[in-house]
Amino acid sequence: MAHYNYERLTALDNSFLVLEGPNTLMHVAATGIFEAGPLTTSEGGVDIERIMRHIASRLHKIPRYRQRLAYIPVEQHPVWVDDARFNLHYHVRHTSLPHPGDERQLKRMAARIKSQELDRGKPLWELWIIEGLEGGRFALVTKTHHCMIDGVSGSDLLSTLLSPTPRSDIEEAPRWIPRPAPAPLALLRDEALERARAPLGFATRLLRNPASAIAEVRDGLAALGETVGSSLRMASPTPFNQPVGPHRRFDWAVTDLAAIREVRQHLGGSLNDVVLATVAGAVRRFLERRSVRLADIDFCVFVPVSLRGTSERGGFGNRVAGWMVDLPIGEPDPRKRLAEIHETTTHLKESKQARGSEILGEVLEWTGPAILSVAMRLAIQASPFNMVVTNVPGPPTPLYLLGAPMLEVYPLVPLSGNQGLGVALFTYAGKLHWGFNADWDVLPDLHDFVADIAASFAELTDAARTAPPKPARKRAVAHGIRPSESAGASA
Repeated sequence: MAHYNYERLTALDNSFLVLEGPNTLMHVAATGIFEAGPLTTSEGGVDIERIMRHIASRLHKIPRYRQRLAYIPVEQHPVWVDDARFNLHYHVRHTSLPHPGDERQLKRMAARIKSQELDRGKPLWELWIIEGLEGGRFALVTKTHHCMIDGVSGSDLLSTLLSPTPRSDIEEAPRWIPRPAPAPLALLRDEALERARAPLGFATRLLRNPASAIAEVRDGLAALGETVGSSLRMASPTPFNQPVGPHRRFDWAVTDLAAIREVRQHLGGSLNDVVLATVAGAVRRFLERRSVRLADIDFCVFVPVSLRGTSERGGFGNRVAGWMVDLPIGEPDPRKRLAEIHETTTHLKESKQARGSEILGEVLEWTGPAILSVAMRLAIQASPFNMVVTNVPGPPTPLYLLGAPMLEVYPLVPLSGNQGLGVALFTYAGKLHWGFNADWDVLPDLHDFVADIAASFAELTDAARTAPPKPARKRAVAHGIRPSESAGASA
């Protein structure tokens, strides 16, 4: 019996390590804003020691946060092992804004934090407490490598550190004893055995139920073909799509969920459809201001879709696929934009594109890191989409950190290749929080795009007020996918 412990990264998890470069850091992040309240010290600061003790008391519920990367010899595939030298003080950091501590300064500091690489020799996360924000508030900035979590698992982890009630007690932290890591030869042996067993599993299914196994292969190939076909395209060049550098801008906005419900009631579509229609209108405004001929642009966004079932909530790693969604940015009528997007996403829910993405990950699982690296580089160079837009469902009621209420939370999705802007959204306590991550040089006018989002949504709300309510329709769920949820950046 083995006296060591490790966990192999999936090909999808590993892809975020492969994609990472000096200018394309693959961590997801979020900036939460809190009312300091009971965490205010007598000197007017934030009680960082109390927060530190609270985090230490919760780490046993998120064991990945005390693990680091190790590598299988020869093929260099990464695995998770316990970090025997784990030091919480390295990961939880404390800083302050210069007076007067306004939100513009917070955005600049959050962007700077998110522009810095995580140390791969340590557990791949950081948490920053930023005090000095005007109005008796402070910020909590989280930064976690995408190889550890996706958007939905990040949302689940948020509930580990925060509470749905304003309780302020700190639980006793259980003693943590790191499990021994395997020796390199043991990793190599285990990997060889695992690869030898893989074909036997399918052979067993084939012998037990040949018709089912053959149908599974046939459906899988059809789904894979649909996914690969959607990726064999080049996105139109736009001002958003330039090689990214090392510096980031971060901005945010808030939309009332009640206002989105009103749009849906009168114009139809899902929450994600309204989001994508809003983005389409904003892109239209932004490109017109840059004097781009919209007739020459086919604008496509990548929308991550959660494959995480109810039984998998609270798990680590990535369980996502994705849709390629064409945005009708050339359409001036906001009603028609929303209707076209709703028709597109309805078709995608009935298609096998998301399942094909999952199968592609399964294929890459056994091709080895060299093939994975080549595949990821080719995918980035192909640039089949212009932007990532990801929406993660969060809790509908307020959360608290040791009694301090979280007022707002803004997510961040990483940039890659020539993706100069990524849009991440998080629903929380009756509001939809938008986080805009942009390259510093590609989008010096990011604030104008944020204003375009507000103007585009205002077009939809104006259109909704003059339209009769749509008849209620039952939501469809195809292929086990939640159509109103996508997965990406989160806290």
